Amino acid sequence: MPSVTRTNPAQPAAPLLDDIAKQIIEQLQEDGRRPYSAIGKAVGLSEAAVRQRVQRLSDAGVIQIVAVTDPMQVGLFRQAMIAINVDGPLEPVADALAEIDEIDYVVVCAGRFDILCEAICEDDASLLSLISTRIRTVPGVRYAETLVYLKLRKQSYQWGTR
Repeated sequence: MPSVTRTNPAQPAAPLLDDIAKQIIEQLQEDGRRPYSAIGKAVGLSEAAVRQRVQRLSDAGVIQIVAVTDPMQVGLFRQAMIAINVDGPLEPVADALAEIDEIDYVVVCAGRFDILCEAICEDDASLLSLISTRIRTVPGVRYAETLVYLKLRKQSYQWGTR
């Protein structure tokens, strides 16, 4: 199991990964369906040892193995980042936004905006409805600025191992 060290009590504990764990993660980032036997050969462990390590990483919340879709290929043609300013506590607003199905990403941040969230919708009408009837009506939302995506240039999930 990866050990956990807390250097700053204000920061969440971060697992310290050994080189083998990082190599296993890199293998899964390249292909989440790669057989444990192939990963074992690449990192110098048995299939069973890889299976146990992947299970521990998953149980600890270090990794998730999921299918990532291209929104346009599944009929979701409008994506946007929505930057929100809040009156009052941030957490209840962030929690309410996280409950909305069309929102796939919510982060509380510092700077000009209090919360950023990403929305993925079928079309402009769906995005308009989401913003006007669901996001702007969340108690505490003072202002929402919508940044519509025109073209995706890069999306990577290969980080955290170097």
